[in-house]
Amino acid sequence: MPTQQKIDRVQELKDRLERSAITMTTSYAGISVNQMTELRRAMRNGGVEFNIVKNTLFSLAADAAQRPQLKEIINGPTAVAIGFDDPAVAAKVLADFIRTGGTPLAIQGAVMGDGAVMNAAQVTSLALLPPKDQLIAMLLGTMQAPIAQLLRVMNGPLQAFGNVLQARVRQLEEEGPAPVAEPEPAPEPEPAAEAPEASAASEPEAAAAEDAPADEQPAADENETKPEPAPEAESDGETESE
Repeated sequence: MPTQQKIDRVQELKDRLERSAITMTTSYAGISVNQMTELRRAMRNGGVEFNIVKNTLFSLAADAAQRPQLKEIINGPTAVAIGFDDPAVAAKVLADFIRTGGTPLAIQGAVMGDGAVMNAAQVTSLALLPPKDQLIAMLLGTMQAPIAQLLRVMNGPLQAFGNVLQARVRQLEEEGPAPVAEPEPAPEPEPAAEAPEASAASEPEAAAAEDAPADEQPAADENETKPEPAPEAESDGETESE
């Protein structure tokens, strides 16, 4: 029957597996105590927890954390390295120590989150990747390149039109201000239309004069047209007496 200490150990390991970004297993056979101490210090400085656990307890914790694929990466005496932040950084810390530490430590496998099982070669390849922040920056740069090119193509006609306008503005500035046009003289006012009214008023008078009878004309007209009588001849008697 499991003891309370083992139950607590499984629960603690389960919580860490659920929060892990990557879980890596290694064989630690042939490592001295001093090397193990140095290894744990290096892992801790890189943000990685490194512990030796029994395979039975690790399997129980994997099942409890709903990550049964973790049981595929334990074989023989196993040490577990758990990273909680960037999987690539954790893999790099472990791979660098194996490469430079001069120990027989060997990677057995790894699981990132709820993903599939990774072999030792894949873990080494993961360790060669740049950090997550740098990968995100590279991805954004790759995504922005086509967009920037599209914007340059779309802005080409607008930029050319703007250049034409600027050239025209410079030309107008060099030519100076345009001469001010003299105002056209105002048209003379038309005479008031009074003549038609006067002629219209005189037309009834003329018509009335024509309609008047001839008897009403002045007597002076009759005297002017009537001839004067010729002087009478002297009598014949007076002529003879002389």
